[in-house]
Amino acid sequence: MTIRLLAAALAAAPFLAFAQGAGPTDPQIAHIVVTANQVDIDAGKFAKGLTKNKDVRAFAQQMVTDHTAVNKQAAALAGKLKVTPEANPTSESLKKGGDANVAKLKGLKGKAFDKAYVDQEVTYHQAVLDAIDKTLVPSAKNEELKALIVKVRPAIAAHLEHAKHLQAQLGKS
Repeated sequence: MTIRLLAAALAAAPFLAFAQGAGPTDPQIAHIVVTANQVDIDAGKFAKGLTKNKDVRAFAQQMVTDHTAVNKQAAALAGKLKVTPEANPTSESLKKGGDANVAKLKGLKGKAFDKAYVDQEVTYHQAVLDAIDKTLVPSAKNEELKALIVKVRPAIAAHLEHAKHLQAQLGKS
């Protein structure tokens, strides 16, 4: 249930939180991007330390590596543009959902853990892609911020496909 709530928060919160306005501002988008990446970094670090499955461990490490790199790029861009990421209902919801997901995963072990982690990654990356396409890119005013989001989209899509592949493997075992 927590996994679906986390994905729903990412997919729906940008629309709900900004429904009265024209969408999130660039500082709010920057915070959403950083928070979304940090949620996956935290889950990946946790999974890497707990799983016994080499494929799940490798995937978790890739999530930590890739999402850390995106956050470094986002921080560098924010510094260059002199933009301070601004907390907002979407980023707060993402953080709470990410924390709840890790708490749920703490109660699992073995194959149940691997399945729950990978299922969450599938749902989460699909929600991130939806948020990129429907909210973040259309709302970004700064062209460099928009370009960064567009640039990382293929990696997010690749993560989704990798997670789906792992999900299918885990379903067979």
